[in-house]
Amino acid sequence: MMSSKLASSPATMEKTTATPTPVEAVLFDIDGTMCVSDPFHHRAFSELLQKLGYNSGVPISPEFGMAHMAGRSNDQIGRFLFPEWGQDQLDAFFAEKEALFARYAGEGLREIAGVTDYCRWAAGHGLKRAAVTNAPRANAELMISILGLSDFFQVIVSAADDCDLPKPSPEPYLRALSLLGVSADQAIVFEDSVIGVQAGVAAGMPVIAVAEESREAKVVAAGASLVIRDYKDDKLWAALDKLNTAAAAQVDGELGA
Repeated sequence: MMSSKLASSPATMEKTTATPTPVEAVLFDIDGTMCVSDPFHHRAFSELLQKLGYNSGVPISPEFGMAHMAGRSNDQIGRFLFPEWGQDQLDAFFAEKEALFARYAGEGLREIAGVTDYCRWAAGHGLKRAAVTNAPRANAELMISILGLSDFFQVIVSAADDCDLPKPSPEPYLRALSLLGVSADQAIVFEDSVIGVQAGVAAGMPVIAVAEESREAKVVAAGASLVIRDYKDDKLWAALDKLNTAAAAQVDGELGA
C-alpha cells in the first residue's frame, strides 16, 4: 500500500495533509492514456465522413479530431457532427465506425511507452485497478485485450453502457470507486484529455495527465496534478519513489507509536 497523495497544485506530488492518506487504487482512462488509438479513430471517422460528404467532402484534420472528438462519448460526438440526426441514424453510423476502428486497431494498436511496466508495478504493490472510459464496452475490452491487460483490470466502467452521463461528469469515476470499494481520497487517476481530467477532478481525485508538451497547459488548466509524457517519464517514477518513502515512514511511525 502506498501513502500520501498528489497535491492539488500542478506538476507536484507532495503530501497534502500531516497524516498521509493511503492510496489503494489506480483508475485509468484507455484511449490516449494507455494506448495510441487516436490515429485509428481518426482513420475510421475520416473514411465514413468523407463517404457521407461531411464538410463538403474535405477530410477532417487530426486537429479537428482532437478538438471535437478526443475523450468524448459517441453520443457527444454524434450530437456535434449531426445535430439533426435521429438516434437510429447515429446508432448505425457508430456501429460502422466502431467496426472500422476494431479492424484498424487490430492492425497496429500499441501501448503508451512503459504502461505495461507501470501496470506490473501497480499490481505488485497490491493496488486495486479500474479502467474508466467514454468508449463503448466492446471497444474498451478490445483495446485492453490487444494490450495484453485483460487480467489486469478488476473493474471496467464504460460510460456509454454503464452510466447516465459520460465524462466530464464525475459519474463514471464515482461508479468505479464504488465498484472497487475505495474512496476518492484513496485513489489516483490517469487521463489524457481535458474532459477526462475534469471528470477525475470532479470526482475528488488527483489526476496524472499523459500529454504532449503542446497539450500540457490545457490539462494543467483542467486540474491535472502531474503531467507526464509516458510511463517511462522520470517525473512519474520519482513521484512513486516519494510515495513509497512516505508509506515506509508512516508504517515505521505506526510501529513506533
